[in-house]
Amino acid sequence: MAKQIEQLDRVIIRFAGDSGDGMQLTGDRFTQETASFGNDLSTLPNFPAEIRAPAGTLPGVSSFQLHFADHDIMTPGDAPDVLVAMNPAALKANLGDLPRGATVIVNTDEFTKRSLAKVGYAVDPLTDGTLDAFKVSAVGLTSMTVAALADSDISKKDAQRAKNMFALGLLSWMYNRPTEGTTSFLKSKFAGKPDILAANLTAFQAGWNFGETTEDFAVSYEIKPARLPAGTYRNITGNLATAYGLIAASQRSGLPLFLGSYPITPASDILHELSRHKRFGVRTFQAEDEIAGVGAALGASFGGSLGVTTTSGPGMVLKQEAVGLAVMTELPLLIIDVQRAGPSTGMPTKTEQTDLLMALYGRNGESPVPVVAPASPADCFDATLEAARLAVEYRTPVVVLSDGYLANGSEPWQLPRVSELPTIDPAFADGPNGPDGEFLPYLRDERTLARPWAVPGTAGLEHRIGGIEKHAESGDISYTPGNHDLMVRTRQAKVDAIARDIPELEVSDPTGDAKVLVLGWGGTYGSITAAVRRVRRAGGRVAQAHLRHLNPFPANLGEVLRSYDRVVVPEINLGQLSLLLRGRFLVDVIGYNKVRGLPFKAEELADVLQEVIDRD
Repeated sequence: MAKQIEQLDRVIIRFAGDSGDGMQLTGDRFTQETASFGNDLSTLPNFPAEIRAPAGTLPGVSSFQLHFADHDIMTPGDAPDVLVAMNPAALKANLGDLPRGATVIVNTDEFTKRSLAKVGYAVDPLTDGTLDAFKVSAVGLTSMTVAALADSDISKKDAQRAKNMFALGLLSWMYNRPTEGTTSFLKSKFAGKPDILAANLTAFQAGWNFGETTEDFAVSYEIKPARLPAGTYRNITGNLATAYGLIAASQRSGLPLFLGSYPITPASDILHELSRHKRFGVRTFQAEDEIAGVGAALGASFGGSLGVTTTSGPGMVLKQEAVGLAVMTELPLLIIDVQRAGPSTGMPTKTEQTDLLMALYGRNGESPVPVVAPASPADCFDATLEAARLAVEYRTPVVVLSDGYLANGSEPWQLPRVSELPTIDPAFADGPNGPDGEFLPYLRDERTLARPWAVPGTAGLEHRIGGIEKHAESGDISYTPGNHDLMVRTRQAKVDAIARDIPELEVSDPTGDAKVLVLGWGGTYGSITAAVRRVRRAGGRVAQAHLRHLNPFPANLGEVLRSYDRVVVPEINLGQLSLLLRGRFLVDVIGYNKVRGLPFKAEELADVLQEVIDRD
């Protein structure tokens, strides 16, 4: 008898297991099939920083959460509707996040006395009533996988490792996911290992067949494709979007792209991806340290390339001297900072927004640098392209503040038309510009205040370069007090001038009479937007705005702030943007701050906003 199919509009699934159980791969494959099906989606990978934490322990738990729906969604979801727990540690680490009535699929083979004791369970939670509030499906994922592979030529240990594919097959059946993409992926990944390929394909199909035939799962679920604007879409992570944004900037400017980088979590994927694209004129240099990486990138900019360096907070600290040199030499340079929890080494795989003040003020002297922050994984493409435009046209280093949540998370991305992307004009100097036929390397463009960009080796454009203060036109070394004051103010004015070249801050205020504004920046956009939607559905009136440009601010920001009685600023830090807004605009904003290494939950933000709205 055919099983019942139930229609849902959305679901949140979390795969959790030991860091060696392949949860990230499982979640990624489920995500790719969901994207190809046409659902809107948002993901939250969450994994330990250690290469291999002790097996079966709480610190070793790795999880992947996916929220997908038949409508526009903004976050990976506050709490999972379905938890797949591969062992007791995964269950214990995630149980507190489950709402009452959630479905829990547990791998009973791993619930041994030793495994239970390792995470502090004195009694088996599957039998002592711990899970009474949930719909529990106890499945021997490991033993069933081994049984399915009994006739294969692989070892029992290798057979056990395929249990994630069994789980993927089962969940693919439960939610009517396509399977062709996973099959093609496995054939490609294990093309040189036919035995392993056959085992994974068999385990995947066995999981699907188990869902189809067992009485334990009487219902499967269908979430129809979302109605998204017409176009061609692909699933994309923030780091991948950043890499593509850099390639697009190179193509639209005609500048060869040079990346000087040192591997660091969570930014390394940008280096990995760009190294695959030599056909676009991309050159990648894996340096011996962070300082060498940024130094090489700045040298490439001096030589007429689009110089880029990627890093995270600890590496950003080391790069600051070279960034100051880029400020003094007034050369284009992109610094991609994928923020993570700090200070020091901190929590390498967890997200934060704690590098804003460092990006603005983390150098000696008056050293102004434009700062741009993407709002979502897909927006990393546009934000990076915008940062490159500013760097090239204004001859300045620009910091892009991404974060770990955006870098590793994913969402559908509508592919843009290349012809509609902005053109970036390097406007290289091509001859003398002085009144007496000489070349003045600091004679500025009247609109942008940018100095000429002279490619070394161009006849007649020889000039001095370096970190010592320059004369305002000739570029000769100058210690004159008046000249230094002029150059400091001019460099600041150049960055300030960008405010004329960026959009004004847009405010969403449907009723036009909201008294409360919620203002965010960077990766909090999804959580804030989801929270605002909840408040509005409940009848609350709240306005929303989100900053992409953090230096300079949009020209109308002060006017916007003063238009509302109260301004709430949620940040995954202790109030860095709040500090800037209070100091610049004398507006006593209300900060809402958490530093847990995780994105905000929409429900908590909605409660905060409602509480502020309800104040007398």
